[in-house]
Amino acid sequence: MVLGSGGEVSIDEFDKISDEDKSSLLEALESQTISIAKAGIVARFNAKASVLAAANPKYGRFDKNQYPAEQFDIPPALLSRFDLIFPIMDILDEEQDKKIAKHILTQHQAAGAQIAQVEQYEQVEAPPIDPELLRKYIAYARQHVKPVLSPEASNRIQEFYVELRKLGLKQGAVPITPRQIEGLVRLAEASAKSRLSEKIELRDAELAISLFDYMLTTLAVDRGGRKDIDTLLTGMPREKVTKINTIMEIISKLDEDGQGAKIISVLEEAEKAGIDRATTTKYISELERSGDIYSPRPGIIKIVKREEE
Repeated sequence: MVLGSGGEVSIDEFDKISDEDKSSLLEALESQTISIAKAGIVARFNAKASVLAAANPKYGRFDKNQYPAEQFDIPPALLSRFDLIFPIMDILDEEQDKKIAKHILTQHQAAGAQIAQVEQYEQVEAPPIDPELLRKYIAYARQHVKPVLSPEASNRIQEFYVELRKLGLKQGAVPITPRQIEGLVRLAEASAKSRLSEKIELRDAELAISLFDYMLTTLAVDRGGRKDIDTLLTGMPREKVTKINTIMEIISKLDEDGQGAKIISVLEEAEKAGIDRATTTKYISELERSGDIYSPRPGIIKIVKREEE
């Protein structure tokens, strides 16, 4: 991160980094610095870099029917520091499969072609922009272009934020928080820089909004179809929080005599409250693992009482 300051850092196998590195990355993404303590001396280095990371789901393939926090071994606090998160899914599509196969096979053919044949493969596979020219273009834009946010772009981002907050209030979810406003500004600024523009225009704001909205639609939608950014920020959407609170209230009510609540009774009461048995069983297991409830004996659960110090 320190060596990449002023540029970009790419991280593969992001889900497999150590806990120590995760905490360091959290500092870097939050304050753009890295703190190192050696021999009683604490040093702080700049780490002002963009981060592009790739992670694999726990079970090999991304499942759009499960929440992201349940599929990646990455703390939600770290995930929330990324402006954009995209799932890469292996979709069975005949036309796309043909293009991928052709590209891979052409690369192999070009690698083994004779000198006289190389030109025809290079002509087919040459990128639209020479890589060296693209690097120079990006370096120039990063160093010399400092776009300013225009009133039109600012008003559009504000309008989008307010509209989503109103929608969230109506649906009982939180689709966006103030932190995402900064992300939208960064994305709009990057769009303006790509055009070497000195002003962040309305079209830059629209592009940033479309990217963010795509992320919300693909990754931050709860079981009820509501956009909920808590799905990414905390790993627990409002829908799940509401159901867990309901289950905890049921356990507390059934344990009024202090003898504990029967699991079968909890399942029955939760079902009356609109929570199916499979979901209730799953959340009870999660609450046991997190230490919020415990089982004093088979078939019985109790809420853990924590004494205030």
